[in-house]
Amino acid sequence: MRIALISEHASPLAALGGVDSGGQNIYVAQVARCLVEQGHQVDVFTRRDDPRQPPVVQVQPGLRVMHIAAGPAAFVPKEQLLRHMPAFAQAMERLCRVQGRLGYDAVHANFFMSGWVALRLKQRLGLPFAVTFHALGLVRREHQREADTFPAERIDIERTLVREADLLVAECPQDQLDLQRLYGADPRRIVMVPCGFDAGEFSPMSREQARRRLGLDPHEFIVLQLGRMVPRKGVENVVRAMALLPGDRPSRLLVVGGEADTPDPLSTPEIGRLQAIAEHLGIASRVTFTGRRQREQLRAYYCAADVFVTTPWYEPFGITPLEAMACGTPVIGSAVGGIQYSVVDGLTGYLVPPHAPHALAEHLALLQQRPAVARAMGIAGIRRAQMMFTWEQVTQQLLQGLRRLPAPQAPRRRHLTLVHDSSHGGSLATGAVAAAAAMLPGVVVAAEAASLIAK
Repeated sequence: MRIALISEHASPLAALGGVDSGGQNIYVAQVARCLVEQGHQVDVFTRRDDPRQPPVVQVQPGLRVMHIAAGPAAFVPKEQLLRHMPAFAQAMERLCRVQGRLGYDAVHANFFMSGWVALRLKQRLGLPFAVTFHALGLVRREHQREADTFPAERIDIERTLVREADLLVAECPQDQLDLQRLYGADPRRIVMVPCGFDAGEFSPMSREQARRRLGLDPHEFIVLQLGRMVPRKGVENVVRAMALLPGDRPSRLLVVGGEADTPDPLSTPEIGRLQAIAEHLGIASRVTFTGRRQREQLRAYYCAADVFVTTPWYEPFGITPLEAMACGTPVIGSAVGGIQYSVVDGLTGYLVPPHAPHALAEHLALLQQRPAVARAMGIAGIRRAQMMFTWEQVTQQLLQGLRRLPAPQAPRRRHLTLVHDSSHGGSLATGAVAAAAAMLPGVVVAAEAASLIAK
């Protein structure tokens, strides 16, 4: 199959841990890699947000990342990207037309804005598409309320996609229920495909070895929090729980994440806020903010910890619990979204309510006092992760869904006008699109095609 993955704001090439870089970046990168390893050709379409990015990056044979010019070639918060989607859709449509009749057997859209683009491609080119929302606007609104700054149109777009998509991909049972409860989704068009972990990246390591590598005290009870530094991730809850742990036993909270490799409150305001809370609670000496860490360093942090904690207000799925489980570390997570699916309460860790530092502290103390229980949970976590959540297994499930999509239809012969994108002065970066089209396998960009791109 030739498959187009659309991920407008989450590039598989982006650095992880930033404000708009997280689980979706990992998901797209890993699914694309596994699809190619299983013999398929994949193009990932993402927005160009840096002038230094080439139009096309050949990641490996059969896998390319296509940087689409839509809006300024600079970082734009995803909450402000919707107005640039007409330009994104038009550029994609032109690329598809240049490379032949349809170009792709299937389109898999990631997030609602990518779904908007995929729907336009279906209307204009007859391309079938599946959509993974990664987060639903109505669920986000329930939990974020006034902190949700996405445009109101998001909800209407999601409702339209639920009606018009050929396949809806839910990431966990809660996601599937929310699609039906809030959007009236037809359960016959829903498949459940979870997120995953890379077994080549995450596996057990001696705790002593991991701590020596990181320069950590071998005798402390170490609690790890790793991920994006934004309020909804609930890191404040973990800091407050640490203040409730008995002070007669040495313990430490490691907080890994941020916009810089050092814990910089200027680039990551959430770190400054959390540091102030730790200082106010009198535990600043027991809370270590490391800043951002590279992907290859994360295994050592997971393996060095006695317990991994993630207590967000809500979480569509959450990849970090899987990575911790794969490393043999028990997980305490909030009983929300996908966490309550990946973590089995009492077996691979514990589930606690969000915004409940006393409940979290109680379970942390339990694992601190009963290391044998923690070890047993770690072993159970390894088994569950390997049996259910490798990216290879996830991709196989996604492929089963994509094979259910209808065959591409002939393009509709009608004139359609997209919304003018004033950020380009009407231009859609003709040179970048033409350069990308020229690299499509087996395609010669004829004068007629180049003329089409220039229009």
